[in-house]
Amino acid sequence: MSQRPQALFAMAPENVPHLFPPEVLARLRESVDIDPALVARDFADPGVREALARTEILITGWGCPRIGETVLDAAPRLRAVLHSAGSVKSFATPGIWRRDIAVSTAAAANALPVAEYTLAMILLAGKDVLAARDRLRTTRTSSGWGIVPGIGNYGRRVGVIGASRTGRRVLELLRPFDLRPVLTDPYVHEEEAASLGVPLLPLDDLLRTSDIVTVHAPETPETHHMIGSRELALMPDGAVLLNTARGALVDHDALVAELSAGRLTAILDVTDPEPLPADSPLHDLPGAFVTPHLAGSQGNELARLGRSVAEEAERLLTGGELAYAVDPAALERAA
Repeated sequence: MSQRPQALFAMAPENVPHLFPPEVLARLRESVDIDPALVARDFADPGVREALARTEILITGWGCPRIGETVLDAAPRLRAVLHSAGSVKSFATPGIWRRDIAVSTAAAANALPVAEYTLAMILLAGKDVLAARDRLRTTRTSSGWGIVPGIGNYGRRVGVIGASRTGRRVLELLRPFDLRPVLTDPYVHEEEAASLGVPLLPLDDLLRTSDIVTVHAPETPETHHMIGSRELALMPDGAVLLNTARGALVDHDALVAELSAGRLTAILDVTDPEPLPADSPLHDLPGAFVTPHLAGSQGNELARLGRSVAEEAERLLTGGELAYAVDPAALERAA
């Protein structure tokens, strides 16, 4: 490659070595000229402003400052923003697309560990593993081997709310199992659902007929508390609600009421508010299993996000199309 374009990291500096460990950084630097020691956390910083003047590609991540008109004016050569995380809503402004700057996201790479967590929890919930472990911890006694009625994953119906990137990956991961997934999504038609291999149901019907309901919708004004007291009341006795999307999609007061009654159980990796207050009843209710927002990329999984960016940089510089370009028209209903 003749001359590599100038790139600049824009994110919380402490995230760079996790997203771009040595082998991933080396791959990225085959395509772009980038200094890992220069990271834009504030675009007003004099050193960053100087670098912006020659920057063609911004490598963004969690903690990226807002890219407004002043920043864009300071970066006249900018032609692409490659985001090493999911949503770009917190920093991307309409001016980026008005200037025909390409935007890509690693949301698809981040969807995989969330889908893996979801699959694991679906299978564990179907066998009642989480509750059984708590009972064993409390009683310290076991009845030994014996048939346990009412549990198992054969033919259990799994209701997937939202054909997001994560929702679609969940459907893919469920295919090898003898489960019966169904989908609800107001933006998906019967033909598309058929291509995903699942029946399409209205939300109420999905809630009434699913043993496990897993939430993968984006957080928008329309989806705020989309699972409230009315929706929870539709779920059958013994059903499980699993949320790895955003806490505000579920009315936690209504959920606590159902869990306190012992009618439903819930697996929550996200809460509202987040982090969960220390005095929240969700910490102690036997029907609640809460994890601290672990489903998304963590630990060595962060390198997958950096690799996704490196691959997008390679496509960009060889004249190919970005595999994960952001459609600005779809941002309103995206995560």
